[in-house]
Amino acid sequence: MWWLLCHAVYFVSMGHVALELAPGAGQTGGMTAPIAIAILRIELEDIEPLIWRRVAVHTSINLKAVHGVIQAAMGWLDCHLWEFEANGRKYSLLIPNDPDWNARITNAATTNLSALVAEGVSDFTYGYDMGDNWQHRIIVEKLIPAEPGTLYPQFLGGERRCPPEDCGGFPGYYEFLDNIASKQSRKRKAALDWYGGPYDSDEIDEEQIVAALKRMANRRRPGR
Repeated sequence: MWWLLCHAVYFVSMGHVALELAPGAGQTGGMTAPIAIAILRIELEDIEPLIWRRVAVHTSINLKAVHGVIQAAMGWLDCHLWEFEANGRKYSLLIPNDPDWNARITNAATTNLSALVAEGVSDFTYGYDMGDNWQHRIIVEKLIPAEPGTLYPQFLGGERRCPPEDCGGFPGYYEFLDNIASKQSRKRKAALDWYGGPYDSDEIDEEQIVAALKRMANRRRPGR
C-alpha cells in the first residue's frame, strides 16, 4: 500500500515577487507590529492542471511549523525529508551525526517566517521527498493584521488533490492517473489497490485540511 512506503528525505530552491501589503500598512524592518498574518499561496510545480492551496499563518511561526502547515494543506503524509530555500540559504532540521548535511543547513526550528519577510522575501521554495522531488513555490501574497478571535493557521482555498506518496514524481503521477482511468480493469484495479482506495484528483478533502489546521491552531492558543 502506498501509505506504508513512507521513508525519509529532504530538498528545495527560491525566487521573488512583489509583496502586496494590506491597504494602509507600513513597514519597519520588513513589517509593522499589527501585520501579524501572512497569506501564503502554495503551488506544486510541474503538474498541470495546477495543484495549489492558500493559507493564512502567523509570521511569528518558525519554518518547521510552516512545513507542517504545507504538509496538512497539501495532503502530504510528512514521511520524507524536506527543505526550504530562501535568499540562497537552505532551511531544514539538523540531523544528529550528519555534519555534511548540517554544514549547509540553517535550522528551520529556530528561524521564523517573519525573519524572511523582514529580508524582503516574498517568493521562496519548499521541497519534499528527494526521491520523488516534489517542488513547491511559496508566495507571500500579502501581510494583514490578525483578526481578533480568529485562530491561525487558517485554510483559505485550493484546488486538486496532491499526488500519492512514493508514486515516482510527476512522471509516475501521470502514469498513475492513466492507470486508474484505464479501460483495462486489471490495470485500474492494480493501481487503486496500490493506492489503497479510490482516488479523485479533483477532490482536496477540505474537511480534513481544515481539521488538521485547526488542531495546529489550538496548540498555539495562549495557556495551552
